[in-house]
Amino acid sequence: MTEFSRRVESVSISGIREVFEAAGEEAINLGLGQPDFPTPDHARAAAIDAIESGAVDAYTSNKGTRELREAISEKYDRDYSLQIDPEDVIATSGGSEALHLAIEAHVNPGQDVLIPDPGFVSYDALTRIADGVPKPLELREDLTLDPETVEAAITDDTAAFIVNSPANPTGAVQSEEDMREFARIADANDVLCISDEVYEHIVFEGEHRSPLELAETDNVVVVSACSKTYSMTGWRLGWITGSNRRIERMLRVHQYAQACASAPAQYAAEAALSGPQEPVEGMVETFEERRDLVLDGLADMGLETPTPQGAFYAMPKVPEGWVEEVIDRGVVVVPGEAFGENGAGYARLSYATSTEELEDALGIMREATRAVR
Repeated sequence: MTEFSRRVESVSISGIREVFEAAGEEAINLGLGQPDFPTPDHARAAAIDAIESGAVDAYTSNKGTRELREAISEKYDRDYSLQIDPEDVIATSGGSEALHLAIEAHVNPGQDVLIPDPGFVSYDALTRIADGVPKPLELREDLTLDPETVEAAITDDTAAFIVNSPANPTGAVQSEEDMREFARIADANDVLCISDEVYEHIVFEGEHRSPLELAETDNVVVVSACSKTYSMTGWRLGWITGSNRRIERMLRVHQYAQACASAPAQYAAEAALSGPQEPVEGMVETFEERRDLVLDGLADMGLETPTPQGAFYAMPKVPEGWVEEVIDRGVVVVPGEAFGENGAGYARLSYATSTEELEDALGIMREATRAVR
């Protein structure tokens, strides 16, 4: 009799999904990792034009259209003065597929992948699906990942370590010094660094740096996407870049699993990357204002919250029963343990929603906090 694979049996539905299903229809949703802004008009228009012209009626290249990959290459030159060959880019079905490609192409059964804890839920699950072994790493008090912790955890069984900055679920941004150390660690230990940079442009303090620009070997691959920067979560368009030998191996996974990213989304992404960036700047300014509102509200409740320097999440330390009390009162938040064992005692709040809803939610959270203390 055919049984289920142990790889699939080793993962379960995300704790985030469980929270959503437990909440009422009228609940204020602070659990959703999705900007509440429209996709920029010029990106939508590019997709419509491509559809109406028939340009999207056939497969694109497995790696994506040449024009999109050139736009991605130009983006890295513009943002980081990095010279990326368009042949060293694969357009993917969101950042999620890009992560999947990186792990599948580089992790053998039984090999370790070092992941931040708390960290994005996909890191653990995708490692298990690849028959690898996730090795959670505790974060600093400010919820950043310490390079010393990473290097100390590397063994002969380590295939890769994952860096996420700005981070989901914490909103933490790694310093330039940290990123230099991550690049050095990848070089010195001949271990792959997978840098998840999906939130790279949503930074409030400091500056995002990529280990790709700092490494001396090809032991870094970068995952990114249009999802958060351009409010294009539903378009499912991301990419991965690295050395040609790594891209060609990841392409083997992509070719059979996906063939190519959605053609309309590729045309929209090309326009988003190449066109006006003012919509991004406006979103980031708004997210920063909302962050400050949320931090002030949590502080008034007496909840300690490491200051998020990027993304659109806050992760306060909360008393026992707080998450359940808040959800019962009609506000969706995610328990920290959904992101790893070290997330216990925290909750993740997304401020990718309107100021009015945030103010209402903070009022409800204030009542819930009083109720559990």
